[in-house]
Amino acid sequence: MFRHPLVRSAAYRAASPPERRAAHQALADATDPQADPDRRAWHRAQATLGPDEDVASELERSASRAEARGGLAAAAAFLERAAALTLDPARRSERALAAAQAKYQAGVFDATLELLATAEAGPPDQFRAARADLLRGQIAFSSSRGPDAPPLLLKAARQFEPLNPGLARETYLAALASATFAGRLAVGGGLREVAVAARTAPPPPGPPRGPDLLLDGLTLVICEGYPAGVRELRRAVGAFRGTDISREEGLRWLWLACRAALAVWDDASFDVLSDRQVTLARDAGALIMLPIAFNMRATAHVYAGEFTPAASMVAQAESVTEATGSRIAPYGAVALAAFRGREAPAAHLLQTAADDAERRGEGRALSYIGWTEAVLYNSLGRYEEALAAAQRASEDSPAVQFADWALVELVEAAVRSAVPERANGALQRLSGIARACGTDWVLGAEARSRALVSDGAAAETLYREAIGRFGRTRRRVDLGRARLLYGEWLRRERRRRDAREQLGGAYEIFDSIGAAAFAERARSELRASGGQANERAVEVRDPLTAQEALIARLAGEGASNPEIAAQLFISPATVAYHLRKVFPKLGISSRKQLAPALPARQGAAPPVTPHR
Repeated sequence: MFRHPLVRSAAYRAASPPERRAAHQALADATDPQADPDRRAWHRAQATLGPDEDVASELERSASRAEARGGLAAAAAFLERAAALTLDPARRSERALAAAQAKYQAGVFDATLELLATAEAGPPDQFRAARADLLRGQIAFSSSRGPDAPPLLLKAARQFEPLNPGLARETYLAALASATFAGRLAVGGGLREVAVAARTAPPPPGPPRGPDLLLDGLTLVICEGYPAGVRELRRAVGAFRGTDISREEGLRWLWLACRAALAVWDDASFDVLSDRQVTLARDAGALIMLPIAFNMRATAHVYAGEFTPAASMVAQAESVTEATGSRIAPYGAVALAAFRGREAPAAHLLQTAADDAERRGEGRALSYIGWTEAVLYNSLGRYEEALAAAQRASEDSPAVQFADWALVELVEAAVRSAVPERANGALQRLSGIARACGTDWVLGAEARSRALVSDGAAAETLYREAIGRFGRTRRRVDLGRARLLYGEWLRRERRRRDAREQLGGAYEIFDSIGAAAFAERARSELRASGGQANERAVEVRDPLTAQEALIARLAGEGASNPEIAAQLFISPATVAYHLRKVFPKLGISSRKQLAPALPARQGAAPPVTPHR
């Protein structure tokens, strides 16, 4: 036994290669093949000098077991060593390609490309070549989310058509998904080009599954318009919410199913699927999927007014992207900053994110940032700037759902900018979407928007409808905004008592969740109507950064530094560094004091009952 890991490492590295192989062979001989077959296989592999098919096959079996229990990094290591021990060139290429795919899922791009080169050096094989092109496209997508990936994936999809129709459809779906990320910045393989090509894909080999429905729904939306594809997208969302989705399908496509749920304005399904996606990707060790999963879950928390859990998701997304080198716009952080409504830090983050997205070619992010800019400026009462941002965002493809969300901001900004005629086209589009989807979220958004351009009893009926519909969803921010707009309307109608009730309710929602700009708008309107906001006795400010708060919470729940490091994809030394800063900030001196010392988490408040 070694008293310190460094001593063990030094002893191992000081040994000669024959001594190391002898040690591994002794360990393999001493390991029970029934109780610990994977450890035995690894030591056998390290003890083997040249090609050995028996050992390579054993490593393949170990890789399958590792992948089944969520050990993608371990599976990749087993497969990489199996390829190195394989004599037959074709089989070596197959194992190298399998190792490359596992390395990609584990988020190790450089090693993936090296293994991919080994796979492509083998005997010519059309199917293997198509799979290699697919993997190159996936790497391009994950590393930049820009315009390089769609043409590669489209090429692979066309190669698969005569070889494997099912895989061809999935690759067309991957090409379509990557094209939506490139969006308006696509160079070749633009969104419509990919969608038109995907419509020629072979039919599903059996009854359509979730990915088949996603492909059909997205192509219909892009080629024939939003109403044409809604039915298929809703079916796809339902399929992914069901139990007939394999783990592999979930890992590959849950993120796109989440986007489909947003596209059909189904907030309940988005909540379920985004939570399931984080759990599945974390349990599988699929680092490549975690940044998308964390950003999706962060936005779900933001919509629900749960800003502290959203900040935790943002911090974890940042940790994974730093660990893997993958690139994606900070969707969760951008939404959180916009809804918090603190202008200076929000404007800086929005500009930084936009510059980075434009440099990498992630056009979808520009639409998202335009929508969040419109939210921010509407919350600040700077309606002309909100109108300009919403107009830019709303011009994107309907397959980029933020274009539709921007319609809501556009209507409010146009009315408040005294140019209500500019709201007409947006309201007409929004009404068509509402009829196609029929969810409380979109019907509430349409009712609130239509109320802004209505008068008298019609406006009041619409405001009340919006409040009722949002009250049946998780969208506390939208509920607060409906009550704010209704209160503003009531004050202009000189119904000051009714106005105070709505404005007070709106202020309580915004103040409790930390939406500072919307809260200030509600406070100002409340004072103008003769009311007074109920100030919190003590304003509680979390002294910790999002990363510090997350580490402190995990430590307070009993996790060790190495366990926290493994979960957040940072080093134990980094965990210790953050905890050294946390203790003085919280005025404590031990881990046992962490749990009671941590600020209460936002988002735990009970849902607000809508006024009837």
